[in-house]
Amino acid sequence: MPAQGGPLTRALLNEEGTKVQKLFKAATVAVISSLALAGCAPTSDPTTVVLVTHDSFVMSEELQSKFETESGYELKLVKAGDTGSMTNKLILTKEQPIGDAVFGIDNTLLDLAAENELTTSKLVPIDFADVCFNYDINWFAAKKLPVPESINDLALPQYKKLTVVSNPATSSSGMAFLATSIAVFGEEGYLNYWTQLKRNGVKIVAGWEDAYFSEFSGSSGRGKYPIVLSYSSSPAAEVRENGKSQTASIRTDCYRQTEFAGVLTGASNPKGALELIEFLKSSDFQASLPENMYVYPIDSNIALPDSWSKFAPSALTLVGEELDVAGNRKQWLKAWSALFE
Repeated sequence: MPAQGGPLTRALLNEEGTKVQKLFKAATVAVISSLALAGCAPTSDPTTVVLVTHDSFVMSEELQSKFETESGYELKLVKAGDTGSMTNKLILTKEQPIGDAVFGIDNTLLDLAAENELTTSKLVPIDFADVCFNYDINWFAAKKLPVPESINDLALPQYKKLTVVSNPATSSSGMAFLATSIAVFGEEGYLNYWTQLKRNGVKIVAGWEDAYFSEFSGSSGRGKYPIVLSYSSSPAAEVRENGKSQTASIRTDCYRQTEFAGVLTGASNPKGALELIEFLKSSDFQASLPENMYVYPIDSNIALPDSWSKFAPSALTLVGEELDVAGNRKQWLKAWSALFE
């Protein structure tokens, strides 16, 4: 099992002030340098607007062209890892922001964004999705193994070494599942549940894309794990030529994740950033979300694809909405990280 959290995450969780400051300064230089080398350095060009996003963000060429034509700005995208990693990078570079706007900070990270004053105003909701486990239907059929019915089942011996999840310290979906486990098993029981998962061979990876596209057998077919932490809408992306999806979701005890956008503090082009956020709220962009990113548009007037009622229904039961993620995030991550060191 890989080391949990990387140096940036450990720095965020470390409470030794002087050491943290030194680590932050060193990491900030490294991040800014790497972004500059990749052609992602901040721009002061008033005709360009730079959007910082997570790696799963998709905007078609047609939509990008539409925004550029209507606004008069050239749009540049900076993809900065999974949502957790992206937020960490924005914190580390907030004195020299790497973009004008951000998309993808979710409800588990709102407190961290506010605490560090990453945006100039309240973040705006753009889309939502339900974090649930997915399983490879074909794999389970071939093995003649009953599919798990709840997150409790994942700790059972028959599902040993079958599950991959993303790290809650670096991934928003991972943090959503950590919150799910706390909502289901309570403050006194969630670490015991994670201990059982660890003994049962759960695989921990840095982010959702690593888990879903590299480790999960139901997407690429190359991974060896038939159970993955993903979204209730993900099976809509796995419909094969026979008209059936290779995957399905465990739609109980899921966590609703909402993604937000905002103008970054210190943005070179705040006016352009505001126009871009308005575009993300527009019916054209909202209508593209189901098929491009497999999430639900925040605009309830947008019609969903016909196949979504069959392959991408929302969760049956949601948990965790009552949790104080802002007040407990650091201690939850510290306890979880100690278990997986």
